Amino acid sequence: MYKFKTEPYKHQRDALEKCWDKEAFAIFAEMGTGKTKIALDNACILYNKGKIDRLLVVAPKGAYMNWVDQEIPIHVPDYIEKKVVAWKQSTSQKYKEQLKNIMDNQDYRLKIMVMNVEAFSTKKGTKFANLFLIGKSMMIVDESTTIKNPKAKRTKSILSLSKQTKYRRILTGSPVTRSPMDLWSQMDFLDPYILGQSSYYAFRTRYAVVIEATAAGGTHRYQKIVKFQNLKELGDSISPHSYRILKKDCLDLPDKVYTKRFVELTEEQTKAYSQMRENAISIIGKSSITAVNVLTQLIRLHQIICGHMKTDTNEIIDIHNNRLSQLMQILDETSGKVIIWANYVHDIHSIEKSVKKEYGDNSYCTYYGGTKQEDRQKCINEFQDPNSKLRFFIGNTQTGGYGITLTAASTVVYYSNNYDLEKRIQSEDRAHRIGQENKVLYIDLVAKGTVDEKIIRSLRSKVNIAKEISGEELISWI
Repeated sequence: MYKFKTEPYKHQRDALEKCWDKEAFAIFAEMGTGKTKIALDNACILYNKGKIDRLLVVAPKGAYMNWVDQEIPIHVPDYIEKKVVAWKQSTSQKYKEQLKNIMDNQDYRLKIMVMNVEAFSTKKGTKFANLFLIGKSMMIVDESTTIKNPKAKRTKSILSLSKQTKYRRILTGSPVTRSPMDLWSQMDFLDPYILGQSSYYAFRTRYAVVIEATAAGGTHRYQKIVKFQNLKELGDSISPHSYRILKKDCLDLPDKVYTKRFVELTEEQTKAYSQMRENAISIIGKSSITAVNVLTQLIRLHQIICGHMKTDTNEIIDIHNNRLSQLMQILDETSGKVIIWANYVHDIHSIEKSVKKEYGDNSYCTYYGGTKQEDRQKCINEFQDPNSKLRFFIGNTQTGGYGITLTAASTVVYYSNNYDLEKRIQSEDRAHRIGQENKVLYIDLVAKGTVDEKIIRSLRSKVNIAKEISGEELISWI
């Protein structure tokens, strides 16, 4: 009898009962419903029964450390002896020893290796995973839409590795983000026989109608999908090998669910952040940025981790960063409407540009100080309209955080936070109020080891940074 470390919700227990002994299974669970716990409990049950001795977890760059830092310590029972290592670019002797130890076949503890999906675009990452999977292994791909492109190098590597494993799981909120064609490589990872097609092209022929079209400019011709077919058959093929979990069906979930997605700083950000924290000045290219007091220093540090800075001549310059790509990954994983809060107008414009490029002109609206009054109500009305194509509300809490109703969304992303506790509370309540029929998921983008973490921790602890932390206390806080 498996003894849980954290008591599962009913939907998690139901999913486990359905999948725990299956060799291949997909957990299609909306973000915030705890699919990571389901997968970890599943692995621990198999380990207890002697079915596996090693687990390889593959996750997006912004999520994979969350498995190591939070999910595994919280959900894997203490009575299960384990080794856990996260994939890094480090070449230190200490890290080499960690990799060597987790490969030890004479050590019968559960060995858990957590790797970011990008590592499988490299020979080094793929080679290591190939060696690690020797033995009784299980492989989990978290947010499996990251392998939806069958032509991508990382997808090819992961599909090849899957053949070595006894047990395979994919986790995602929505397996089809753009097209039913997204399913091919995800299902092929689990088991090629699920779809019954010998190749992606055979799969496309069965479930899509394709014509030959000419690219813009008339330079070359390509295969264009014009419509899909046999979708009920496709659904029937996948259904026995998957379990769907929606937030609205999880009656025992708390009304508000909070999670973090981590963002790695780039080298340029790390350098600028270090300079600003230590010396209250940073040099980027030919531009200098100076903080005249500690509050300005906090703002400058926050701007750096968001990916831009205002120079001493009031010019805003962009800093190479991963924050925007992490947001777009979240949007790709999410179905339904989403509220995106950003503290800086510059970031609102950057998000707007990316969303427009990816999802089209009619997919979003912006709501901040520069938005005309006549456009504000139109933005709210279209966002609240279930028949509207407008999916994304992009704004700042200073303007949009008060008095408006945005209950069409059950997912709220804080691209960056304001330091004012009242604005955080008020902005959360735009979605969580009368008229909301679902549980609401709040996602904070966090750069580890920076003021980002302290800001979010303080706001969640109901500390008003703008009013309660100042002077010497703020200096030590930074």
